[in-house]
Amino acid sequence: MAKCEDRIEEAISDMELGGRTTGSGAPPPSSQNDRPYATAGAAVFSPTSAVTIIQKMIAEAVGVYFIIFAGCGSVVVNKLYDGKVTFPGTCLTWGLIVMVMIYTLGHVSGGHFNCAVTLTNAVFRRFSWKLVPLYIIAQLAGSILGSGTLALMFEVTPEAYFGTLPAGSNWQSFAIEIVISFLLMFVISGTSTDDRATTTVGPLGGVVTGMTIALNVFVAGPVSGASMNPARSIGPAVVKRTYRGLWVYIFGPVIGTIAGAFVYNVLKVTQNPIDNSSKSRSFFKQLST
Repeated sequence: MAKCEDRIEEAISDMELGGRTTGSGAPPPSSQNDRPYATAGAAVFSPTSAVTIIQKMIAEAVGVYFIIFAGCGSVVVNKLYDGKVTFPGTCLTWGLIVMVMIYTLGHVSGGHFNCAVTLTNAVFRRFSWKLVPLYIIAQLAGSILGSGTLALMFEVTPEAYFGTLPAGSNWQSFAIEIVISFLLMFVISGTSTDDRATTTVGPLGGVVTGMTIALNVFVAGPVSGASMNPARSIGPAVVKRTYRGLWVYIFGPVIGTIAGAFVYNVLKVTQNPIDNSSKSRSFFKQLST
């Protein structure tokens, strides 16, 4: 009887903690919950966690909506208005809008805004598999709504299409999408999901992620459109019914992000804090000295 009572008490305790466990089953630190691209939510669908899950889904949808509206909007405006935005301006817009959304909504949903990032976090047990379909649905909904808004606001001709299409062969774009997605997830892993990053990067993970996206658009934009995100490509494709080469932008980013996270995990070796000989002071501490 005593053992049964103990088990009942444990079950009640687990229910009270419902929604705060990660895919590995261990409660994440509170600091990890608040960090972009880190563990973002509940694995237990209890009545109390349902509201939180809905909030996270709305945050992901809103974040992707504005990323598409601003990023793809810069592409449309640049094409329709004689290059007023310029290519560097478009690259900067993509980086800035992702950075802004990370700092605005990252503490609500984890700030994925990317189907490939969500899948990769689940693969490496940073995120619950039960939430993956919900996050992807929210991200795709945000992308379609953002693309629809642009289609209503502008007369988008085929020449002004704001989706992603291979400039050369599909395989060339596929390869470059893998590489730039690898770099993006490698940077995210090192600056946002590794707990030790707080000693070196601190609160600048969103800035570094935004800069990485801008850099990738500079390099790969003319070749593949620099998607790095299935949601970024699927939304415009659905709204404008342009599906040529879409597989490139679904499988390329997923393969690249998983590979990037895997390589970083190999290099990370240990979860122990960095020793004093290799520890760097945070950016803000350096400014104050």
